[in-house]
Amino acid sequence: MTQTVYYLTGMGGTLHTGLGQAILERGFDVTGRQLSGEFRNISFQDQIDTVCNDLKDNFWDESARVICNSFGAYIFLHSLAQLGEPYIGKTLLLSPIVGEFENQDEERPMHFLPPRANVLMELAQSGMYPSPKQCEIHTGAEDWQSNPVNVTKFGELVGIPVHVVPDGGHMLPKEYVSSVLDRWLK
Repeated sequence: MTQTVYYLTGMGGTLHTGLGQAILERGFDVTGRQLSGEFRNISFQDQIDTVCNDLKDNFWDESARVICNSFGAYIFLHSLAQLGEPYIGKTLLLSPIVGEFENQDEERPMHFLPPRANVLMELAQSGMYPSPKQCEIHTGAEDWQSNPVNVTKFGELVGIPVHVVPDGGHMLPKEYVSSVLDRWLK
């Protein structure tokens, strides 16, 4: 029987292209939520509720595998906060958003304040965040959205190992992600 990976895409992503396609090519089925279309257009709370239900109903098992990218990881992390208990399956977070971020570009400054921007860090700092039991994070050293300083701090507070990819941006190098998937999906 083919194992299924629960995948939460980044903004505008789809389940069966890009990272989803790479998972399929490794012999796994892919299901989850894509941040395009209907799921993207529902409220943040409804996104969290949907992911909570998906996890509890179909993926709350030690052998389950969850992969989250960018804003999909943000929704996943908030879902765990709402559930209030550590996720027991295996989790891979790529370029996760963990709160507010901005770039330092004077010509084209960018700033993003996601919903509930401070919640994850506040829970982590208070020791109240329900950290997933088998989780790892990968983010780029040059990623201004998944800021490596903030992500590393969050990881240290909740006990999740963070791998900072030298010269990596928000879209991690394909070769790097391929090697992570090859190892992690075994």
